[in-house]
Amino acid sequence: MNNQSATQSPNNRALIQDWKPEDPKFWRTTGRKIAQRNLWISVPCLLLGFCVWMLFSAVTINLNKVGFQFNTDQLFMLTALPSISGAILRVPYSFVIPIFGGRRWTAFSTVILVIPCIWLGIAVQDLSTSYNTFVMISLLCGFGGANFASSMANISFFFPKERQGGALGINGGLGNLGVSVMQLVAPLVVTLAVFGGAGQAIGGGETLWLQNAAFVWIPLLLIFTLAAWFGMNDLSAAKASLKDQLPVLKSGHLWLMSLLYLATFGSFIGFSAGFAMLSKTQFPDVNILHFAFFGPLFGALARPVGGMLSDRFRGTRVTLINFIFMAIFVALLFTTLPGEGKPGSFMAFFAVFMGLFLTAGLGSGSTFQMISVIFRLITVQKVKARGGSDQEAQREAATDSAAALGFISAIGAVGGFFIPKAFGTSLHMTGSAVGALDLFLVFYIVCVVITWGVYGRRKG
Repeated sequence: MNNQSATQSPNNRALIQDWKPEDPKFWRTTGRKIAQRNLWISVPCLLLGFCVWMLFSAVTINLNKVGFQFNTDQLFMLTALPSISGAILRVPYSFVIPIFGGRRWTAFSTVILVIPCIWLGIAVQDLSTSYNTFVMISLLCGFGGANFASSMANISFFFPKERQGGALGINGGLGNLGVSVMQLVAPLVVTLAVFGGAGQAIGGGETLWLQNAAFVWIPLLLIFTLAAWFGMNDLSAAKASLKDQLPVLKSGHLWLMSLLYLATFGSFIGFSAGFAMLSKTQFPDVNILHFAFFGPLFGALARPVGGMLSDRFRGTRVTLINFIFMAIFVALLFTTLPGEGKPGSFMAFFAVFMGLFLTAGLGSGSTFQMISVIFRLITVQKVKARGGSDQEAQREAATDSAAALGFISAIGAVGGFFIPKAFGTSLHMTGSAVGALDLFLVFYIVCVVITWGVYGRRKG
């Protein structure tokens, strides 16, 4: 066997038997090209997953316009439910790559998203569709969010540790861009009879084809399912049973990093889900659909920057500074809201929220880099302590860090439920979003303390 080439299985050309990304010569001559091909197919698959995951953040704004009669709390719930199902599903998705293989799972997890798209497209055309039916569809959209856990775990196997911050930042950041793409595309396609079918009159001579917001993703999902099946690879080096991966759950660092990732990625996905509805309640005269995509766009583009900055300056330092700014932006947000005789300022509200999206994206990249570094270091030290070889240490480190990345991403996704639900509950109980913002401010300050106290000090 040539040690510097990736050996493919004679029975399955997509399965690579010999994979050594930590070997500089192997990486330079063979590994980089294969890893980058898998990365650039993974990105659009993940991006489409985010588009489906956040569909309801654009659709709910128009449901009552076309004739449905749901209250504000119900609409906030529909935007929040995909995040809770996505978070729950990320737990099993965290462990599937070593069991089934990255190529197979990426193709499967992409093609099944066609189901909620078809169902939602049909449901919005029928005003007799019940609220419970929309609840079911919104929960199915959560499968798109679950894809993040398996996608990030898969890409982590392909890259050496010193390049993981950048690679995971690109995969996660450009994948997260799906939120912005959806919020940009959906308002455009619903005004056009792209796929035929009956339009819904909304008054003033305007017609919406709300079904297009769901149908537009179906051909793209099918195209990139084929791209994943024929263009990606499975790695035999990534194979591991569920039993091999579960011990990572015993680590205290897993739960601490879950909390930090909840504050960064959870904020990104939660604000993405709830920003449009919150803006509509606070500034009803503003057509927020013209602006809603900017926040997710800034956050998604900031994520790979956060990963790259962390590779250069250490993830802990970047994360700590980032949390300080997140707390400052939330504190500033109080001054922009209407209430107590003040009209509020949409421009200030929008500008501060863009700062929150930007820091949430940067922090998502920096915390993910921290996770990868921490769990690789812990596992290598553990294997070396029991007398294991370098090869064994690297293999176990890759498996443990992939499992940790996936599981922590599941916890982070809970923010997508908690944030819009907190806004909805606060508005329902007090008529103001201030109660929810109070919680967020305290949470970010706690994260500053944890980041500094556990990881920021030299000893920690």
